[in-house]
Amino acid sequence: MSYEINRAVVIGAGTMGAAIAGHLANAGIPVTLLDIVPPDLKPAEMTNPKARNRIVQAGFDRLVKTKPDNLFSSETANLIKLGNLEDDFEAAVSTADWIIEVIVEKLEMKRALMARIDAVRRKPGEDNRAGSLVTSNTSGLPIHAIAEGCSLDFRQHFMGTHFFNPPRYMKLIEVIPTPDSLPGAVEFITHFCARTLGKGVVVCKDTPNFIANRIGQIAASYTIDYGLANGYTVEEVDALTGELIGRPKMGTFRLADLAGIDVAYYVSKNLYGLLPDDPEREVLASPRLVTLFEGMLSRNWLGNKTNQGFYKQVTGAGGVKEFWHLDPTTFEYLQPQKPRWKSVGEQRSKPLAERLRALAAADDRAGQLIWFVLSRTLAYAANQVPEISETVEAVDQALRWGFNWELGPFEIWDALGVPETVKRMEADGLKVAPWVKQMVARGHRHFYSREGDYLFHYRPLRRQFEADDLDENLVSLAMWKERRHHRLIERNPSASLLDMGDGVLLVEFHSKMNALDDDVTKMIELGMDRLRTDYEGMVIGNQGEQFCVGANLAAIGMGAQMKQWGQLELAVSRLQETLQRIRRANKPVVTVPFGLALGGGAEVAMAGDRVVAAAETYMGLVEVGVGLVPAGGGCKEIVRRLVSPHMKVDNPFPGPWLQNAFMTIGQARVSTSAEEARSIGFLSPDDVVVMNKDYLLAEAKREVLAMASAGYKADHPVRNCYAAGRDALANLMIGIHLMQEGGFISAYDAHVGRKLAYVLCGGDISQPQWVDEKYFLDLEREAFLSLLGEPKTLERIFHMLQTGKPLRN
Repeated sequence: MSYEINRAVVIGAGTMGAAIAGHLANAGIPVTLLDIVPPDLKPAEMTNPKARNRIVQAGFDRLVKTKPDNLFSSETANLIKLGNLEDDFEAAVSTADWIIEVIVEKLEMKRALMARIDAVRRKPGEDNRAGSLVTSNTSGLPIHAIAEGCSLDFRQHFMGTHFFNPPRYMKLIEVIPTPDSLPGAVEFITHFCARTLGKGVVVCKDTPNFIANRIGQIAASYTIDYGLANGYTVEEVDALTGELIGRPKMGTFRLADLAGIDVAYYVSKNLYGLLPDDPEREVLASPRLVTLFEGMLSRNWLGNKTNQGFYKQVTGAGGVKEFWHLDPTTFEYLQPQKPRWKSVGEQRSKPLAERLRALAAADDRAGQLIWFVLSRTLAYAANQVPEISETVEAVDQALRWGFNWELGPFEIWDALGVPETVKRMEADGLKVAPWVKQMVARGHRHFYSREGDYLFHYRPLRRQFEADDLDENLVSLAMWKERRHHRLIERNPSASLLDMGDGVLLVEFHSKMNALDDDVTKMIELGMDRLRTDYEGMVIGNQGEQFCVGANLAAIGMGAQMKQWGQLELAVSRLQETLQRIRRANKPVVTVPFGLALGGGAEVAMAGDRVVAAAETYMGLVEVGVGLVPAGGGCKEIVRRLVSPHMKVDNPFPGPWLQNAFMTIGQARVSTSAEEARSIGFLSPDDVVVMNKDYLLAEAKREVLAMASAGYKADHPVRNCYAAGRDALANLMIGIHLMQEGGFISAYDAHVGRKLAYVLCGGDISQPQWVDEKYFLDLEREAFLSLLGEPKTLERIFHMLQTGKPLRN
């Protein structure tokens, strides 16, 4: 009997429990969320189901209201059923395939709950099915201790699953087996969390705070303590410990504000008690840290949740919002100074590995802090292996996925140079793990090495390099281009054409932010030429930070400023024709959006025959934000998708559908997930959503081959767009006028809106009619170019380029 998860139960409707339930629902899993019956019920409420579910309802309400959204769409909430631990416990738990405990961090309470679950959960063989799985989401309690006293079968199906907050967005799940956990159960949960929930899974040992929080908390404490001891400001520490060294932009202190000062202090105190034999634990109880945190707690300065912590928002001169930082010595707030260091200025734009080497060696206050932070983190991580993990890879993955570090500790060490760094650490009096020194003595200069398709990582206990089995779901474009040169067919500064094998081409964007330019267009055209004769199908995707943020706005703005109208029209026409070639192709083309797919990026995505999108895809036609309308086929595609299907009836009335199309573009609506993109109309019912971004390209390739083998036939775009004409246009114009009169939009917003309305209605033709797609493409190109000639549009473009924010002029 194999494991399967068709229904789940989450027990505990606090912030974390409700969010875990929400993410299970995001993955399409029906889930019951349970919590206690309120202890203060009045006699009249004892039999009132609504009153008895008051606590779980409050948790659910927080879930759906929290920003950024926990749920992919409002419909996702329908998969969550609410109940309480008295009335609904047995029915919910006995029918669940996975029971997740997320109650308070008190061992005896967790044990009592596990005993109740043990009594009613499904046992192996019942209903001819495998036994249900039970996991705890504790972040610090020993996993094995939680299941003490339970039956052997329960313990065999029990383990820890430590989600990181917020569960929808944070990639890491630490899976923590106990000595009793069945290997098959652990393997199933690991695979399920990766494939179905879209997570990066690290299997950990059952040690205090597991991997990420153990190392992350010690590293943060060393950073703060060193900063306090050496007179660095809060602002300086964050500037040096954020993006500069490959960590999140917020840095150390701002991250504490986000987590909550009370939470950070509690975690530190708790970890101190759990590590009686760890010599590095003393930094957690540093008098400097204790004085600082207790001083903030006494003032109720808890960070973001009280709008005051290490930073406080202040209204500066001219009403500009400023974030002032705390002076830890006086508990007063200081005006931002934007600290500068020569070494940082010289190295900031260099690749991360090169930047880290230079900054760690810099002989100034920036270099001193960076070396201290890196060296202590690396030394501590190495000294915890193999206690917390037997592989360096698991440690690196936990820190990258759990805290969004670009490189994990051992990857950083490789970048710095292991032998050289070991000598410097020992000169500083740091304890270097014996296994690291043995590795260096055996002639190994790195923790990682690559041979062919395999990445080898050093295994300290075995004193050798080993590679994990290749995962057919993972594609590494960087490795292909570095080591499998036969994969690369053609390359230019902005895009590449690669052979994915099995007759599938790949067009990869790699311009800045993957913006569209002439080189990208040329590469798509080359791919289409090759596709026609030599291949079964094509994928358009990449592995950058974002799929595509649209056209190169700077180039468009400069071209308009220089009045290069002929070149601009040619570029727009070429993009339109290229995307129409994709639409007309006689072989399948699959697009692979993820992250931001804006403007032209959305148009590229919608041009494909099928979309394989990451669950976290934020798609929208946002051109109105810079005073333009979509011109790569976006207007046409919205009419084709949102208006035309409803007009295939007798005496159609296009009003509400055109209004929806107009608002979708006119409000620059951007989806908050791929599922919301589907509800808007950017994705179709047949498009595929993949939870794990790492699997996108492999899934897209499979989709191409499946479509090809099924006898793919092209969708010929002939007379398939409904041009509603002048009467519908007049209705939209009235609406635009009323919005301007009501003060909802500016006069220039109204001007752009009128251009958009004209395009969406197919102009002011006297009668509605069905037209070819080219008809709408000509209209949107004309409107785009005319708006580019407007001074206010240029103001909006250059304001966006300078500030990253739209201008309402």
